[in-house]
Amino acid sequence: MKALVYEGVETLGVREVPRPEVGQGHSLVRVEASGICGSDMHAYLGHDDRRPAPLILGHEAAGVIKGGARDGERVTINPLVSCGTCTACRTGRDNLCPDRMIISMPPREGAFAQYLAMQDDNLILVPDHVPLQKAALAEPLAVSWHSVRLGLVALDPGASRTALVLGGGAIGLAASLALKAQGLNDVTIAEPNDARRLFLENQCDEVSVPAGTGQYGIVIDAVGYAATRAAASALAEPGGVIVHVGLGEDTGGLDIRRMTLQEVTFIGTYTYTPQDFRDTCAAIFDGSLGLLDWAEHRSLDDGPQAFADLRSGAVAAPKIILNPWA
Repeated sequence: MKALVYEGVETLGVREVPRPEVGQGHSLVRVEASGICGSDMHAYLGHDDRRPAPLILGHEAAGVIKGGARDGERVTINPLVSCGTCTACRTGRDNLCPDRMIISMPPREGAFAQYLAMQDDNLILVPDHVPLQKAALAEPLAVSWHSVRLGLVALDPGASRTALVLGGGAIGLAASLALKAQGLNDVTIAEPNDARRLFLENQCDEVSVPAGTGQYGIVIDAVGYAATRAAASALAEPGGVIVHVGLGEDTGGLDIRRMTLQEVTFIGTYTYTPQDFRDTCAAIFDGSLGLLDWAEHRSLDDGPQAFADLRSGAVAAPKIILNPWA
């Protein structure tokens, strides 16, 4: 089969590789759409030791099951695999499983390929009326759905029902959509890239500004750099909530003194629970998250150039989705 293989820092190649073997309780999925995530970019830039070359990246995918009892089913893929028996898994928090694995990290190859083997419990049936290119957005949308859910639970009833999202990439846009779907409508996205900001305003009908000002009940950092953490620390209102979902860099930025004196809650969030993923899929299928028409579509063969374009900041769309069969 054809696959896009990460071969070293800023080096990708389209290669012929063996088709994955399908074990007990797994299905073979013919991948029709696979999105490029920020974590794929981190690996591409050599910033993620968890993803050493050579490796097939990609974990946002949808496709059609080939063979077996579920042959022909259209599915989207929950890429997070957990043990199912630890305390976290037994309480529905599989994302905190100490033995959790995700495709695109060894020993599991990723979804930038024509086929992927995945355990059946992680395959969600997609209704016929939903294009698989939209279903492939379930994973990044679920990340933001989970972060928003936790943030709103922590938001005091007396806090202002206003939100600022730092970063207008896929996770930031998804956070805005999730906030609205979960009942908070006063949302602003801070995005410094002019082209992306215009895309958010014109294509996605989002309120977007170059940088946040004022105070907000909830601030979602969808970038995760010291500068965005510093902004979140300053822009969360007294008694407000900072939700940190971005993984840009490890340290720096938080104004702990202000957060302590003003009782600002900080929540780190990672991926999603199985229920979050199912709820996100339901919201996609019933239209609660909008038209989801903001991704750019390219062939898998164009994958190396797509990564280079993302690296240079030349992509206005929040998401590029690759088609292994185009």
